[in-house]
Amino acid sequence: MSQLKRATFAGGCFWCMVKPFDQWDGVHSVVSGYTGGHVDQPTYEQVKQGTTGHYEAIEITYDPNKMAYETILELYWQQVDPTDPDGQFHDRGPQYRTAIFYHDDEQKQLAEHSKQQLEASGKFNAPIVTEILPAATFYPAEEYHQDFYRKNPNEYKEDRKKSGRDEFIDQHWS
Repeated sequence: MSQLKRATFAGGCFWCMVKPFDQWDGVHSVVSGYTGGHVDQPTYEQVKQGTTGHYEAIEITYDPNKMAYETILELYWQQVDPTDPDGQFHDRGPQYRTAIFYHDDEQKQLAEHSKQQLEASGKFNAPIVTEILPAATFYPAEEYHQDFYRKNPNEYKEDRKKSGRDEFIDQHWS
């Protein structure tokens, strides 16, 4: 068994970020949570106020022999609007900004390279504002947020539909 690695991303509402990664061979888990802030053990109620400095994020545990970090980065970019500095889709505020949190120098270099490639592609008419930051303490969200798309499929589908995320993805990535 190879050594598992972690990849951490912020892409707006963590409910919408789990499913795209959760169904790939080589991904062992996708956990919803909070990272990057200044409050220990933050709660959802604290983070959603936008005052703790945390991002809603996901932490992916994966087998790099089955799924390359570059593939995960490619999937990540296709889930977000990397040009929006104020949140994602209908979720507004600093807790919903996009970011890639790297766990080592290799991840940092690969993330920076992928961002440069996206900028050079001309796919977007605005600058790519997604930050690339060192990984900080990751706090798993409350249990009711974990695997939300499976536990609450109707609420998940409705929230995702009204967010505008899918229309954006179809427009820019299809």
